[in-house]
Amino acid sequence: MSRPSDRCPGVLDPHPAADGLVARIRLPGGAVTPTQMQALAAFAAEHGDDHLELTGRANVQVRGLTEVDEDAISGLREAGLLPSGAHDRVRNAMVSPLSGRLGGLGDVRPLAADLDAALVDDFDLAVLPGRFLFGFDDGHGDVLAHRPDVGVLAVDADTVEIVLGGRRTGRLVASTDAVAVLLGVAREFVRLRCDRWRIADLDDTRLTDLVELVDEATHPAQGEPTPVVPHDGPIVGWFDQDDGGVLLGAVVELARIPARTAEFLAAIDHPIVITPDREVLVCDLSDGVAETVVRVLAPMGVIYDASSPWARVSACAGSPGCARSHADVRGDLVEHVASGDTGEREHWIGCERGCGSPHGPHLRVEAGPDGYTRARTGEGPAAGHL
Repeated sequence: MSRPSDRCPGVLDPHPAADGLVARIRLPGGAVTPTQMQALAAFAAEHGDDHLELTGRANVQVRGLTEVDEDAISGLREAGLLPSGAHDRVRNAMVSPLSGRLGGLGDVRPLAADLDAALVDDFDLAVLPGRFLFGFDDGHGDVLAHRPDVGVLAVDADTVEIVLGGRRTGRLVASTDAVAVLLGVAREFVRLRCDRWRIADLDDTRLTDLVELVDEATHPAQGEPTPVVPHDGPIVGWFDQDDGGVLLGAVVELARIPARTAEFLAAIDHPIVITPDREVLVCDLSDGVAETVVRVLAPMGVIYDASSPWARVSACAGSPGCARSHADVRGDLVEHVASGDTGEREHWIGCERGCGSPHGPHLRVEAGPDGYTRARTGEGPAAGHL
């Protein structure tokens, strides 16, 4: 059976839109170094629409590109944001944003880094679909809620449970062996997938093959499943890290960071994490530096108030950027927020495709030929077992 074309955008294979090309830069685990943030800012300012768009997989998009040649992407390559051209679209690894810094049952961030290095070293895995998602959950349950194709859920500092097809398996493995298991599942999925994009889309026979592969490489958990310990509320504001440092979490209007603001974020010279909820975390700060950051960036539109509507609303590109859209979704959402009539989690979209929709429960506000319709939708966390 022939496989359909993978239309997920990358850097080397951008997506054509009404406002120009769209390039998506993968940030495994959402981690960004100051050097990389500066490179992203320069790319957006010099070649795109002067903004960085945050995605629901903790990646970054740049819109409004006229061309993406080697001169345009050289800065991204030099900053380590494009370590393999062949794997441009398949480096989707989501990590609990607070992992290793606040709460959780184990730090899974190093596992994501190890997986990314091994992934780009494996030419056979360059054909993974762009939608395929690796997940690394530190016990908060936040990544599990996104139903990764294959991933881990921390049980303690040295042990993880394998997640398959978005669900817990009840199978444990030492953290040191976890990456090998995940890569083995990914290779087997490539062999089995036919025209399927995600593990959850496989028929029962093929899914059974993957379950057996996991069973052979792991051992069963004893007793009751390890409960997840969710973080309560958006990661917006001032947070005291477990090591005594400070983590600042923020959002920006429409999840679009102006390139100039991104330059200021880079200038802080501390680790940055983009979250799947389109938050921007600046980590490992001292109290004094954190206070300075808020004082400088808040007037630039960086929002540190967890009660802000921008911590609970999001939108697709809408028109004029997307030719399919029935409305200027972003402009309408800005007006809606200004009206003060926001309370619950909302996602505004310009057509039935629902690009960028959250995985959790939310109010879906969809534009159509006759105006907007509203419906509550969204999946909850994948609490069941295979």
